[in-house]
Amino acid sequence: MSFVRQAVRATRQVRTYATPAASATLPPIQLNGLSGKYAGALFTAAAKKDAAALKKVESDLLAVKAAIKAEPSIQDFLANPVLSSSDKSSGIDALLSKASPKSAASDLTKNFFEGEVKVTITTAQPLEKDLQKRLEEALKGSALAGSGKTLIIENKVNDAVLGGLVVDFGDKTVDLSVASKVNKLNAQISGKSPPSLFSIPNASPY
Repeated sequence: MSFVRQAVRATRQVRTYATPAASATLPPIQLNGLSGKYAGALFTAAAKKDAAALKKVESDLLAVKAAIKAEPSIQDFLANPVLSSSDKSSGIDALLSKASPKSAASDLTKNFFEGEVKVTITTAQPLEKDLQKRLEEALKGSALAGSGKTLIIENKVNDAVLGGLVVDFGDKTVDLSVASKVNKLNAQISGKSPPSLFSIPNASPY
């Protein structure tokens, strides 16, 4: 199944669950297959922002779905492996502008169609360029990032993590922070459940 078919199917699936509260960052229905994985990741990324972002993504995807249905050749263009990433990106921008002329498409929607994954790395101190580059290479080579994806790396500084790092991308979070280890240790001592990542002030990448 081509990426465009996956996107169209994801549009249909997102339409099913695009109205819950933004606090519910996981799809309320079970999504199967690769297209379901993409739809779930898009849903979570939007839900982490707010209800308005979730609604905007739904609107964008429905507009794109209608545009592809009206002009099937668009699907061939997007699936063309010969096109450079810059040409495809320009074509996607034009498609989104035509599909939703009254309001600009959200960055989440653009990233979804352009195969980009926003990665937020939260650290107590700014990452050195060499370390950030090595982290980027490691993430690119991981199964978590997905094949054929372009990573957009952002480093956020939050001294509440104490040390280590927290990596957020799509619907995934890898918490390697010192704060997380301290919380777990305190929980073991007190016999209570450790607080979630998002109890750390400003730790959320969204």
